[in-house]
Formats: sequence, structure tokens, C-alpha cells
Amino acid sequence: MQKPESRNIMTKKKTWIEKRDLEKKPEVKRIEKDFADIPAGSTMLIPTPQLVNEFIKSISKGRSLDIKTIRKELAQEHGAEYTCPVTTGIFLRIVAEAAFEELQNGKNIEAITPFWRVIDPRSTLAEKLSFGRELLLEMREKEDF
Repeated sequence: MQKPESRNIMTKKKTWIEKRDLEKKPEVKRIEKDFADIPAGSTMLIPTPQLVNEFIKSISKGRSLDIKTIRKELAQEHGAEYTCPVTTGIFLRIVAEAAFEELQNGKNIEAITPFWRVIDPRSTLAEKLSFGRELLLEMREKEDF
């Protein structure tokens, strides 16, 4: 018996920019079980990377917001009681990495999404960023945080 020929199909890994710009719609769902800080029976917004990106772009220069505040405001804007903490954290990283990719591609720092207004340099998320904490610290210092 002959084995079928295996195919070596290489799939191209998406860039952070492609991940950020995926066309998705945010959803509001009622959750049945307690989840993180969200009690069962509550409505929860599942955002998108684009939604998180647009929200961060709306934060004024020199102003900083924490992720809890962002989750609260996004939930209110979309008629939900809460915003999913897991997807919000993941999408925040996608937004930061995509902005850094844009910076590496020659885009001016003033033209990228100001993720440093949201990500605390001491946070676990900051540790995961491919570019480290230095850019966060530098931009926060420039904006007098």
C-alpha cells in the first residue's frame, strides 16, 4: 500500500497589522456562568481589534486610561454590562504590536495608535511585547505621565 503524497503547504503567518485590521463585528452576549469578574446572567461585549484600536486612538495626548476603564467605557458604548477581559487584553496586544510594525515600516510616531496611553510599563502585557518596555517608557515620558 502506497502512502498518499504529503503536501507541504506553507501558510503565511499574518502580520500584527493584518490581525488588527480583520473585518469582524463586536458581539454582545449573555453569559451563563461566572467568568473572570463578570457574574452569570450579565451581558458581555466581545470587542474586536479594530474597536479597541479606535478607542485607543480617541484618547487625548497626555491622558492615560487603564484596561478596566476601557472595558467599562466600551461596554457602555455597546449596551453591555461588561466587556470581555480576555479578548480585550489580547486585542490590546495586537493593537500595540501592529502600531509598532507601522513604526518599523516608516510611519511617523504621531500617526500610529498611542498604545502607551493604555499599557502600563510594569504590566505583564508590557513584558510580552516584542519591542519591550522602552518605547512605552519613552512615550510616557514625552507625554508627561
